[in-house]
Amino acid sequence: MVEAPGLSPAAGSTYREINGFSAIREPYFSNGKDPNLYFCTRCGSRSFTYEHMNSIINWDQWFFIKINSQWTNGVLDQVMPFLRYPLNWAPLYLFLLVFMTLNFRRQGWWWSLFFVCTVALTDMVSNRAFKHVFERLRPCNDPSFAWHVRLLLHECSGGFSFTSNHAANHFGMATFLYFTLRHTLGRWALIAFLWAGLISYAQVYVGVHYPLDILAGALIGVILGLFTGMLFNKRFGIVTFGVQPT
Repeated sequence: MVEAPGLSPAAGSTYREINGFSAIREPYFSNGKDPNLYFCTRCGSRSFTYEHMNSIINWDQWFFIKINSQWTNGVLDQVMPFLRYPLNWAPLYLFLLVFMTLNFRRQGWWWSLFFVCTVALTDMVSNRAFKHVFERLRPCNDPSFAWHVRLLLHECSGGFSFTSNHAANHFGMATFLYFTLRHTLGRWALIAFLWAGLISYAQVYVGVHYPLDILAGALIGVILGLFTGMLFNKRFGIVTFGVQPT
């Protein structure tokens, strides 16, 4: 059995062996598609994949506990829940869209449209292609793991955990912004990735996502943001002050 340091079994949890396979302590999925992941204890190389999947899940939970319960302080306990709520930072994105349309006219309107489409695309892919396929329970909703969680919200969010829509959306926006505005903003465009990282880290800190949910969501966002950014640049050109496409 692969056990992450500092992660003890929940009360009432059991270990089972079925036809030479040992089940991990906690199910990864909730919908019965893969209720228990097994690794073979007596079949040599055949056990490699299952054993390492066990290890990834247990380390994911261990890293969650580190961020959520140990690497904490009073300031972050106030800041991270604030970052978690979309309405708190929605004005920033509204300002960005208004700024682009006022300063870059036609190109700015198209940039705003692509920006919104990037968010819609990352949200749809994360939700439809991953959340509703894997159906991983959020850490604060998992009966066998919730006792590890220090929830900083009034209630646990609904829906599933893998992947994080917040991470996918924000890294999608950051990637699109960087590849379309890097010649205008220079190195300042990299701040978008810092912002996306803070929003994503907050999801783990407050107790509603595992780190693996964040990493997978961020990867989705980067890939789709790169796609929409390259498409925009090919069609309308990289946004620069004083240069308007005819």
